[in-house]
Amino acid sequence: MVVVKKLLAIILAMGLLNGCASLVPPGGLSATGCAPFLQCVEGPQVVRMPTYEELLSLPPAEKMPVVAVYKFPDLTGQRKQSGGTALFSTAVTQGGATMLIDALKTAGDGKWFRVVERVGIDNLTRERQIVRTTREQYADDVEDATGLAPLLFAGIILEGGIIGFDTNIETGGVGARTLGIGYSQQYRRDIVTIHLRAVSTLTGEVLINVQTSKTILSIADGYDVFKFVDLDTQLIEIEDGMTENESVTRSLRSTIEAAVLELIYQGEKLSFWKINWPSEVEDIEIESTFETPIAIEEIRG
Repeated sequence: MVVVKKLLAIILAMGLLNGCASLVPPGGLSATGCAPFLQCVEGPQVVRMPTYEELLSLPPAEKMPVVAVYKFPDLTGQRKQSGGTALFSTAVTQGGATMLIDALKTAGDGKWFRVVERVGIDNLTRERQIVRTTREQYADDVEDATGLAPLLFAGIILEGGIIGFDTNIETGGVGARTLGIGYSQQYRRDIVTIHLRAVSTLTGEVLINVQTSKTILSIADGYDVFKFVDLDTQLIEIEDGMTENESVTRSLRSTIEAAVLELIYQGEKLSFWKINWPSEVEDIEIESTFETPIAIEEIRG
């Protein structure tokens, strides 16, 4: 009986440590083996995907283009599934336009695109009307009343949206059991796809067309023990498991950042804009140190 109690205590401790391992705060576990609930809850954090770092470290543009984003809608029309029933909540976020604007302002640490406000253009025009009316009523000089600068127009409009969210593209698992002790692992792979295009304001021509996708992975691990001990009179039955789902919102953000990167690279290839790569910046600095023009090849030779 003592052996059974020790075995049960060890298995329970392993289960508690496995279930709370990802939630343990820096202060460690409590006396019960698991961190308190309030300490297990993670605080706010700034999420930076690998695509964010690449976008942020991109060299600045030679001349910043002015772009506008009116909307970036969810074109999939899918709803969240729960037990085979579709819920009212959508499967993907509806904040695609906000993510796209954030990615554009992140590019080159804010030195790539000049983004003009078009998502909230109604609020902007109302506020400008309030400013204009207030100046007309209270300004002493008539010229001050009409001194509001015109809105900046965009040379390029960015269109597109979320065009695909395919679930259960690939599913599978593996498991093993021996002497009443078992382990199993299951996984599921989803894919989110977006479309982004740059349209010329003057001609309406589609200048650049980009489509990117990202895999969303979900993994479930399970452990269980079902065993008779002490001459088949004592039964031990324990189950433990954990499911880890990759965030759909973070995956969508990473996909949009990758689309902006591809948009920049294709635009440079088509000569719509130019990237000031570090080598070009160094060449300019070398030339400026000489009073007479000297070819860079001669200097390096």
